[in-house]
Amino acid sequence: MKLSAVTPPARDSGSDRSAGLDVAATIGQARTLFDQQAAAISGVGARLDRNFVRALELIMSCSGRLVVCGMGKSGHVARKMAATFASTGTPSFFLHAGEASHGDLGMVMPTDVVLLISASGETEEVLRLVPYFRQSGICIIALVGHLPAPLAQLADVVLDVSVEREAGPLNLVPTTSSLATLAMGDALAASLIQARNFQVADFVRLHPGGAIARNLVTRVRDAMQKDHLPFVAPDQSVSECLMRMTEGRCGLGIVIDDGGQLVGLVTDGDVRRSLQRYPELLDLRVRDVMTKNPVTIEESASLGEAEERMTRLRLKALIALDGDGRVSGIIEIFAKR
Repeated sequence: MKLSAVTPPARDSGSDRSAGLDVAATIGQARTLFDQQAAAISGVGARLDRNFVRALELIMSCSGRLVVCGMGKSGHVARKMAATFASTGTPSFFLHAGEASHGDLGMVMPTDVVLLISASGETEEVLRLVPYFRQSGICIIALVGHLPAPLAQLADVVLDVSVEREAGPLNLVPTTSSLATLAMGDALAASLIQARNFQVADFVRLHPGGAIARNLVTRVRDAMQKDHLPFVAPDQSVSECLMRMTEGRCGLGIVIDDGGQLVGLVTDGDVRRSLQRYPELLDLRVRDVMTKNPVTIEESASLGEAEERMTRLRLKALIALDGDGRVSGIIEIFAKR
């Protein structure tokens, strides 16, 4: 069976309409949504009171874990909160409100503190758990979007995450309310980080895998190229420099003086730009085309610092210096390119 080719619909890049949508109006609506959500989060922050501090005190005095519990969209927010707390020094786990009443309450200990999340404050699955927590002597912190609601009346500490309306045309889908609740969780986590004096070293200890640990723990000296560095002298010809650059396979030549001190750098870009100015480029000296005072980094710096500097300055590579200020290697970062 022979299949006929399907021609994709033409794109009118000059039109202000896309797929039947009015581009300007659609972007305007989206921006309004962002503005509404930003205002709602600011409103939640403005209402913070002593209860916020009381919640922090309960969590910090807890000898067990912080149990974050919710249902539906609040459950998704609770799961993210628990992960944030656990990764920043507050032992925590997520408890599904529906599964809790079918045996998962066995994971909760009397030494724990529970953080119950309910936008309405009336979620049946959440309210059903309150008597168990009360009988076990477990303190309850509630994040609710409706203060007169039952959950607000039953909790030891109540944090108000109410919003005037949900973003979007229906005012039904949990959007702004979920974002405001998540922001409250982040505020609690950030305050706990400061109160516990949680440091970068602690964060690394809890994140041994992935790019985070690699960027924070790995030093430039551990990842840089150390061998066959493309050294050239200022009085060598550009032709000789190009040969060294090719051998070094880094797209650059490191210019050092007779004492071994760094005095400049020649990159592929320097050579291309110089071609437009100097017809006899290959016969010029390196000093005529090199970049003086090139950007460097200490070999003891973290890989994350190197990546940040290279990204910010739009550099392909950095010259690494040892403790005596001499060139010890070249670090190239490709992860963000």
